[in-house]
Amino acid sequence: MTENPIRIGVIGGSGLYEMEGLTDVEERAITTPFGDPSDAIITGTLEGVRVAFLARHGRGHRIMPTEVNYRANIFALKSLGVERIIAVSACGSLREHMRPGEVVIPDQLFDFTKKRDYTFFGRGLVIHIGVADPLCPHLSHLMADAVEESGGTVYRGGRFITIEGPRFSTKAESLTYRAWGMDIIGMTCSPEAFLAREAEMCYAVMAHVTDYDVWHTSEEPVSVEAVIRILQQNTALAQRAIRLLAHRLTVAERACDCENTLATAIITQRDLIPEDVKRRLSPIVGKYLEKDAARG
Repeated sequence: MTENPIRIGVIGGSGLYEMEGLTDVEERAITTPFGDPSDAIITGTLEGVRVAFLARHGRGHRIMPTEVNYRANIFALKSLGVERIIAVSACGSLREHMRPGEVVIPDQLFDFTKKRDYTFFGRGLVIHIGVADPLCPHLSHLMADAVEESGGTVYRGGRFITIEGPRFSTKAESLTYRAWGMDIIGMTCSPEAFLAREAEMCYAVMAHVTDYDVWHTSEEPVSVEAVIRILQQNTALAQRAIRLLAHRLTVAERACDCENTLATAIITQRDLIPEDVKRRLSPIVGKYLEKDAARG
């Protein structure tokens, strides 16, 4: 972990950090035990607060949802000292009342992906984390307040299903997700949120509704053109909300259990954990294994 940790991280489109008031901008290339993140991490000072920005799909949107190295992205932010992640994502609405241009701060996830690396652990270290409530409720509450105060229409809570992509849904799939009780649909929240929880980081999603997927009979089916248009319209809203949120997070204590996720989750007998695994995962599990070693 760095000597001067950056406590707040933002994952989203590459244009998010191009905002008024961001100073002392630096670009950091970070390599992790899981490979390189999607792009260099941009750090800067916003409202007097150091913030790290990461373009999820790389600058120029070069990386498909399945190809994103989610483990490297989260690990890189963790190595900088990030404790809270503000994720900004596009989503399709599966509900009539959640309209394009509006924002949903979901409180539940449904992982319907099939081809992704879901965990940091394995290779001799087994950990079972609890994710009944997979998104940080405290950070989500603060995020919703910031979006509302920035002039956005926000829905507090919702079920977010993540599909593999890169294609959009068929009508049969979209109607099925609605029948399952899902509210919004996207391609990147899983396993990003679950890896953040494994790394004991608070994680919340500012999901910008860009379309009605393909279920809505009186609306045009989702298209890349529509997604880009709404995202561009909402970029200023996201930037205003991030500016408010960054300032507030510096004075708000972490009123959640995210930072202690692993306290009761490590099931492997400590003396059987391989030394190379301990070293490579030190930023995540080091505080627990070092504590055990001191007791021994």
